[in-house]
Amino acid sequence: MKNSVGIWAFGPAVTRFVPPGYHPEAAEEPMAEKTKRVCEGLSDVLDGIEYHYPGEINEENADEITEILESHRMDLPVVAAGLHTDPTYALGAFINPDPSLRRKGIDTLKRGIDLAAEVGANFIIWPGAEGYNYPFQRPYAETWRAFVEAVAELAEHASGRGIKVFLEHKNSEPAMQILMKNIGMTLFVIHKVEELGVDTRNLLVNMDWQHLIMNGENLAEYAALLSAENRLGHQHANDGWGTFDDDNVVGTNFFMQTLELCHTLREIGYGEGGERMGFDLYPYTEDQVAAVRRAILHLEFIWELAGRIDGAVLAEARERADALGAQKAVYGALGLDEEFERRVVRARREERGG
Repeated sequence: MKNSVGIWAFGPAVTRFVPPGYHPEAAEEPMAEKTKRVCEGLSDVLDGIEYHYPGEINEENADEITEILESHRMDLPVVAAGLHTDPTYALGAFINPDPSLRRKGIDTLKRGIDLAAEVGANFIIWPGAEGYNYPFQRPYAETWRAFVEAVAELAEHASGRGIKVFLEHKNSEPAMQILMKNIGMTLFVIHKVEELGVDTRNLLVNMDWQHLIMNGENLAEYAALLSAENRLGHQHANDGWGTFDDDNVVGTNFFMQTLELCHTLREIGYGEGGERMGFDLYPYTEDQVAAVRRAILHLEFIWELAGRIDGAVLAEARERADALGAQKAVYGALGLDEEFERRVVRARREERGG
């Protein structure tokens, strides 16, 4: 399975408490130079890089970026909507109360879809600024209608260009209450777009792992459900503490959920149809290239570890909803075998002089 990483992992890592960012040296780095830095540091373990439109990739620099990628035998599999960084759209693009700004935002992303099609990429819609910050701020039904209509227009445009659109949910940030805040609302959006007569076969879901974790949504459960509904499109692998969008290195916080997710993705054949394992990381104080390398290696290790779980034993336990039996199968792959159990028993007996 090929992988990719968002180029945003290599930026200044700005926070509101550290406005220059923890990596201020990256603030003025041209995107071509940043791309070279990533390629030279990671092309031995990385297959592609993802970019936001129009801030990170656009009509002016796309040729140069793709040439650099190709020279390192890497590609550009995904372009993401990137209007959330533009203060012009502080009140959203899809739901902006100013009709002219709403039109401008949608048309801008249509051009982003056109660019994605030209470079052979799919397109992510992450509507981080499409929401509200206070009670009484929005007329909810009308706001939702505008949001769905915008997604429908973009999905129809993408369908005409022969590319897939991946919807990515999140509950908060930058808008304090993002409209499309969970997997259920994401599927609701797809359903409403379909009701408008738009072909939604290529309107799928991007699972950003930390976004699910923030909601208490179990990674493996939702991957399985999305796959069953033919809606599983892309992955943004990461980790975190569960209260904020930390975008930590994979497998550092929610290891067991990550292991179960990898097992589920293997079961459903994720990757066999060309799906990617994307990485969405934000190394605040760490070496950026080293952090991404560590995330890739962790994922590869966990993916392989998931393949060591005794499938027959696990399936039998699942049929009985036997939690302990399932854990035994999983921990067997981690090294908790009968010999380990015997060692524990021997040690306890020796301690008691038995």
